[in-house]
Amino acid sequence: MAIRYYVAILERLRDGFSVHFPDIGGCTSAGNTVEEAAANAEQALAMHLGSMLRDGDDIPPPRPIEQIPHDPEVDEYMRLLVRADLPGKAIRINITMDEGLLAAVDAAAKRQGQTRSGFLAEAARVALRA
Repeated sequence: MAIRYYVAILERLRDGFSVHFPDIGGCTSAGNTVEEAAANAEQALAMHLGSMLRDGDDIPPPRPIEQIPHDPEVDEYMRLLVRADLPGKAIRINITMDEGLLAAVDAAAKRQGQTRSGFLAEAARVALRA
């Protein structure tokens, strides 16, 4: 996996914090505390980038934190670097699995419009984040 760090900007709200990523348009999150906002930002970034990859969109490279200008209309509280694990080159593998479990995997993948490989890879990513 390729590891990148994207800048997240936390904005203070009346009842917590909002988060946005200047380099990833449309990727936002929030939280009641800084800690919750940071955790939610990591999850939002992973989900957003995953959607972009599934849609075949190009993933923009992150800019260095010092190259991101301050927006005078944003009540910026702080900036965070949020880690993103991007997939590398796909490698073919051979695994053994119970036939009932394999049938359940295939059915779930079909319902979600994914391939078996895509479904298993996403399940592994989710398990690794836990």
